[in-house]
Amino acid sequence: MSYKQQVRRFIRQFGIDLVRYPLHDPLARTVKLLASNRVDCVIDVGANDGGFATAIRRFGYSGRIISFEPLLEPFEKLRKQAESDGLWDVHRCAVGAASGEVTIHVSGDEAKSSSVLEMLPSHTNAAPNSRPVGMQTVHQYRLDRLLPDLAVSPSSRAFLKIDVEGYENAVLDGAVGIFADGGVVGLQLELSLVPLYSGAMTYREGLDRAEGLGMRLMGLDPVFADAESGQLLQVDAVFFVE
Repeated sequence: MSYKQQVRRFIRQFGIDLVRYPLHDPLARTVKLLASNRVDCVIDVGANDGGFATAIRRFGYSGRIISFEPLLEPFEKLRKQAESDGLWDVHRCAVGAASGEVTIHVSGDEAKSSSVLEMLPSHTNAAPNSRPVGMQTVHQYRLDRLLPDLAVSPSSRAFLKIDVEGYENAVLDGAVGIFADGGVVGLQLELSLVPLYSGAMTYREGLDRAEGLGMRLMGLDPVFADAESGQLLQVDAVFFVE
């Protein structure tokens, strides 16, 4: 038995396995896609406390990141995460189809499941700690109005990550200009396989919208499942231009 096999056998006693990096980590694979598609800017919509951005940094992405998070408490955590990173800009606002104010249902799971849309019982039954615990009214802007002022142009090779709990259609509606200009070459959408929010984009609509933007599905990874039934409820889908 090799030394590696001995180590692997030992750590399995503790419910841990040793696998070759990075084949089994979705974000590591995403970072490989960013590199192979020469992405120079990641637009992080629905950043929460910065978990996505810090993970892609850890896996080697060194380009620019622009994060948007509307809720006060997670934004403060996000701001602290980014303050020592000169290529990471953070902005406290919602992103949607129109400029104005929107009210967000703040969830109890550290705001990770917060949404402009009303949460359905299918979500709260699977994750009781995600129940809404309050509301916040915030400013909302269109991406195709925001990004030119942030130096994201048609010559950019941007990757747009959207994690807005069912509100993806509104974000995409407000980004038609940047897609038309060709500045976005990749897209990540959180897709719900069952209805989790009232009026949310379905996974079929998400796949159709990405295809309509000339993008091809490159990755599909589980996000959220019902622990009792085992049913998969949400996935992250990663797309890049053909």
